Amino acid sequence: MTSTASPTLLYIDDDVGLARLVERGLKRQGYLVEHCGNGEAGIARIERGGIDVIALDQYMPGMDGLEVLKLIQKLPAPPPVVFVTASQDSKIAVTALKAGAVDYLVKDTQGDFIPLLTVACDTAIRQAAIMRARDEAEAEVHAARDRYAALAAEREMLLREVNHRVGNSLQIIASLLHLQASSARENDVKVALTNAMGRVAAVAQVHRRLYTSHDLKSVLLNQYLEALLEDLRRSAEGNRMSRLTLKAKTVEIDPDRAVAIGIIVNELVMNAVKYAYPDGAGPIHIELDGHGDDLELSITDDGVGLNVKADPRSTGMGQRIVSAMANKLDATVERDPTHTGTRVILRFSAVAKPVAKPQVNAAK
Repeated sequence: MTSTASPTLLYIDDDVGLARLVERGLKRQGYLVEHCGNGEAGIARIERGGIDVIALDQYMPGMDGLEVLKLIQKLPAPPPVVFVTASQDSKIAVTALKAGAVDYLVKDTQGDFIPLLTVACDTAIRQAAIMRARDEAEAEVHAARDRYAALAAEREMLLREVNHRVGNSLQIIASLLHLQASSARENDVKVALTNAMGRVAAVAQVHRRLYTSHDLKSVLLNQYLEALLEDLRRSAEGNRMSRLTLKAKTVEIDPDRAVAIGIIVNELVMNAVKYAYPDGAGPIHIELDGHGDDLELSITDDGVGLNVKADPRSTGMGQRIVSAMANKLDATVERDPTHTGTRVILRFSAVAKPVAKPQVNAAK
């Protein structure tokens, strides 16, 4: 035995003389040995606890060894059982092992089997310890997995709540800007407030999408753009956006990139509304296409195109915002020179490129 503690063997056998031989032999190997002369007494002793291994005889008055073995296996966390019999019948061995015994020995009346019993008990105790350690490790893994799942669910709930509240707050701001734009008397103020409302609404839409989505790490860009355009149609310039259309493939994208795309779309659509059709409303088309992660977004109108004169009231803020958001996306923005109106094409990747780590010069 490798352990310093003395293990306890319960020997269940009606042969008192053989039980004394087993006790003397296993005590020399560091065991504490207890003896029960029948199955009923053995079950009662096991139920009190403190038994590390059991040696169980086959033939006894009352219940035989196989019946006792079945009862032992029904106990909570039963000790390992080494089945002992004087019979040479291999069928008994097979039956005992199938019933839950960890080993099987043929005994003799002189006690020559006792060294083999010692080895069998040592092995049974080691195997039982390994099984307990494995069960405890598996239980800890399951418990840790359950704790992680609970924390993840709590985190997801909190993120949804945060996105819900942020989305609501941004929507309130957008509504206030809309009210101010509607009541503004000066056209410059009305335009500025409407532009600001669109920019706020573009961010708010992402948070609303995250709040209602099963996936907090991505946004369906096509659904997001459709909701954003619906917000624009309801804006102060809605009467000039009745012919605003979207054709988009289904694309998942991370929320930060969706915000940048939404702000770009808002700026380019508002620019088309203000300048493309001086005499009234006209069609404005948004199209999202691409292959794999390489995407192409176009905003097209059939208006006056390059023939329009620069508006002296323009601050160039929209162009600066588009450039800034394009830089954030690592995207290219270009105008299609072959289109008679205005067609702006944004090319970008659905996933952010990894940031290159700076090279460290090891030379001193």
